[in-house]
Amino acid sequence: MRAGIASLLIAYVLSQFYRAFLAVLSPVLQSDLGASAADLASASGWWFLAFAAMQLPIGAALDHFGPRRTAASLMAVGAVGAALFAAATSALHLKIAMALIGAGCAPVLMASYFIFARSFSPALFGTLAGATIGFGALGNIASALPLSVAVEAFGWRPTVAALAVVTAVTAAAIALLVHDPERAPSQTKGSLLDLLKMPAIWPILAMMTVCYTPIAGLRGFWVGPYYTDMHGFDRIEVGEVGLWIGIAMVVGNFAYGPLDRVFGSRKWVIFAGNALTTLCLFGLWWFAAAPPAVATALLIAAGFFGASFPMMIAHGRAFFPPHLMGRGVTLLNLFGIAPIGLAQIATGRIFAATPEAPYQAVFLFFAVTTAIGLFVYLWSQDRTD
Repeated sequence: MRAGIASLLIAYVLSQFYRAFLAVLSPVLQSDLGASAADLASASGWWFLAFAAMQLPIGAALDHFGPRRTAASLMAVGAVGAALFAAATSALHLKIAMALIGAGCAPVLMASYFIFARSFSPALFGTLAGATIGFGALGNIASALPLSVAVEAFGWRPTVAALAVVTAVTAAAIALLVHDPERAPSQTKGSLLDLLKMPAIWPILAMMTVCYTPIAGLRGFWVGPYYTDMHGFDRIEVGEVGLWIGIAMVVGNFAYGPLDRVFGSRKWVIFAGNALTTLCLFGLWWFAAAPPAVATALLIAAGFFGASFPMMIAHGRAFFPPHLMGRGVTLLNLFGIAPIGLAQIATGRIFAATPEAPYQAVFLFFAVTTAIGLFVYLWSQDRTD
């Protein structure tokens, strides 16, 4: 079991890497392929939309076939996408490649959560979930300064081609090492509709749509063009900023893990953290033209306080019956990931439509949508295991 979980953790590191690496690659892709900022924001959006579109079928596959076959087969698709990215000659190729990579990365976190939910004590779920995302966020760090250095040394095509090989090897490791937990006994059949009939999960789903969207959207793409255009940063400097944001996200994920047991609440831990994230986002909007140190401090703080995703999964998971656990956690993941893809496409259009203050408009979009989700979440029911 440990070796299998380790292979899934490596796959999740790759997932975090791929969702954020366009921030560093954007300048070279713009110069080499003629892709615009809107094109690249859309390509980032395609990753998240493909990732999200796979969640419901993945939930059924986890319940029926188990995590081993589900994760290994789709990770192989991600390797194909990375190979296509390395050979891309147009923005359309990048979008298709990102969609394939997104589909390939889609099952790995939920496969891990499925194993945790079925094989470990419910009280440990939040800690294990947070530790998984914290470890996986090393991929976020690797997609910053280390990627910048690799691209400078070897070029972006050989670097991404090497990543395709690593992804393929990881898919093979999952197929060989992951052991499926025993099926949950159940005398009743269930479906996604049974989950959606639970009133308690709707405010949680509303919060899921915004708890990860801002920092994923900003760290995943917008920090690259923002620091390049507004502050004249080069690729290495952008990588350094991304590194610090990534570190903040790692620390935040580990910090959130045990807080439900410390404070005896999941709802109010999540609410407080995301309220502080919202303040950071409004600060980015207000101080967008300030010296780069101000924006960097606010982005680092948003990365730390915005790391509530695993706690949100733990909050929603507490309402799901065992035989619907796979579909339940993937439903939550769908609501957590799909909005990022939609937001990337929307902010790309907002950016193009507001040339007088494009980055302020992007920051304001993330701030307002997060505030709305936070307001709806006030009506959620608190629950710990």
